[in-house]
Amino acid sequence: MTFPLFHRPGTVVFLDDDPDYLEMLALVLPRHWHLRLFLRPTECISHLLQEPPFWEADAWNQQQLVDLWREGKPLIPQVLAYWSRYTERYALSRVCVVDFSMPGMDGLQALAELGDWPGSRVLLTGQADEQVAVRAFNRGLIDQFIPKQTPDISRRLVEAVERLLFSSHARHAQTWRSTLNPEQGALLRLPGVDAWLAGFCAKHWVEHVVIGEPFGVLGMDAAGRIGWLQLETREGLQALAELAEVAGVPAAGVAEIRAGTRLADVELRQALGSSQPVALVPAIQVGDTGNLLAALFPVESPAGPDPDNSYSRWLARQPKRRVQD
Repeated sequence: MTFPLFHRPGTVVFLDDDPDYLEMLALVLPRHWHLRLFLRPTECISHLLQEPPFWEADAWNQQQLVDLWREGKPLIPQVLAYWSRYTERYALSRVCVVDFSMPGMDGLQALAELGDWPGSRVLLTGQADEQVAVRAFNRGLIDQFIPKQTPDISRRLVEAVERLLFSSHARHAQTWRSTLNPEQGALLRLPGVDAWLAGFCAKHWVEHVVIGEPFGVLGMDAAGRIGWLQLETREGLQALAELAEVAGVPAAGVAEIRAGTRLADVELRQALGSSQPVALVPAIQVGDTGNLLAALFPVESPAGPDPDNSYSRWLARQPKRRVQD
């Protein structure tokens, strides 16, 4: 699993001419997914072609945060404000799953009509269509294909869509990669580090972003609780200990930071403009390199998102799953 620098939930769209199949999907697919179910290609295409301007506006908003950071504005409070303001970001469709065999317009033709829609494309195929799907995949027209006759098709479909939902869109990844220095970027690409962070974030949060100053991952769970996973190399422990000492951390705590047994949230509190005392929490080794440590701190900020706009409450406000004629 590749660790995405930027991740959030999104809508999953299904297009199939079989209403019974769509009704079955509505019942069995994970309840934490937001689904749109379409019977008619024209309706599905029309819906998705409305989205690129909203994708573009969202990407521009993210770039603005980074541009302001370059001018000296801390990133953490900016991201919290972004999460608070743009409450409909979850509605953007991330994955479109299309049946190949449909009357009038097959699945590949339907996907071709989407043009520059930036989400991921999955094709469901019959046995006779598999070579067509292989050629489409090799040409980059689809991100994945799944034969409908695959044993345990529901599980296979869920795994494929979850993987695509957890991946970064290339533009978002580029935006947030620019906040990292080369050493930080190299650390995150190490296989053990990559897998550890991917597993941690998938377990704890539904949305996260990696930043380089301070170095760490800002995440939010489905209920709207915010956490900061601070990342620190062993070479950086001395500098962190000095910051903690200046911030009034007792000598015993400073010694624990130097030893790598605890980390302090000094830079987090500086970014938030908080006057609360510095917190120390046990450090965790990230991956098996031994050089990267992490510590998880809760984030409480008046600039943070309203719990009413958390993902779980947003999802609860959406219409019940139904097939759209």
